Amino acid sequence: MARPIPAWLAPTSLEEALELRARYGEEATVVAGGTFVGILINQGLLQPAALLTLRQIAELAYLRVEDASASGKPLLRIGAMTTHRALERSPLVQRGWPVLASTFALVASPRVRNQATVGGVLADADYASDPPALLHALGASVVARSPQGQRLISVEELIVGHYETSLRPDELLTEIQVPGGIEGAVYRKFRSRSSEDRPCVAVAAVRREGRLRVTVGAVAERPQYFPEICALAEGQAGINAELAREIGERYAAAIEPLSDARGSARYRRRVIAVEVRRALEDLHQQIIATEGGSQRHV
Repeated sequence: MARPIPAWLAPTSLEEALELRARYGEEATVVAGGTFVGILINQGLLQPAALLTLRQIAELAYLRVEDASASGKPLLRIGAMTTHRALERSPLVQRGWPVLASTFALVASPRVRNQATVGGVLADADYASDPPALLHALGASVVARSPQGQRLISVEELIVGHYETSLRPDELLTEIQVPGGIEGAVYRKFRSRSSEDRPCVAVAAVRREGRLRVTVGAVAERPQYFPEICALAEGQAGINAELAREIGERYAAAIEPLSDARGSARYRRRVIAVEVRRALEDLHQQIIATEGGSQRHV
């Protein structure tokens, strides 16, 4: 039996898109780049009554920096329809947030990155994507808009489960905000299968204003962060090998990893300990290299 053809909704302005989103609610699946939604539909895992595409809304594709956020630090503002490739190649991002550019360059292939959008990868809440873990560690937030107004949601609060977010049925994710003030930032991606790009374990480690934030992705239904473990690094001049190992082991013990084709829970737990340790060692070396010289991070 042929699958029913979903209604195709193609607004040309944000106001029109918000009105359609409110009217159709959960009956409409939002399409940004379409790289993930297309796979689900082709595999028969998703049969939406309507598809709401944001492709024709040019006002949602931008990259700009505000001189200072409420915290007094520079703020990178990313339109939801900005592609991975645009972020990866942006001199603005490469200069101020180089870890973002290098991480997005690791996603899939240039063909995919030319289509996939920053807003889309967060709204998909795919546990095995690269960007969510890094954006979580960077303390990023998203702007969710509806006809009733807008609200700011941290990435930590946005992703609540497997392919599940805290967005309301009448809301669209319209912007991502990434604060500056970063002293060092590292992203490590461990692949267990040569046949695919998706990580088995992903680790993002960020130091801002002397505080450490480590997020582990691709191992559970949502990015994993343990502030009480990261607090072990507070007041330390640096992260020595012993401290890096201890934090890695504690993360491995605290996380309840899932099992899938990329690795069992037991295997992932071992990899988490190693990759967190290596991320912290890389972060330590990065900070040492930048101290006393020109600072690449804003």
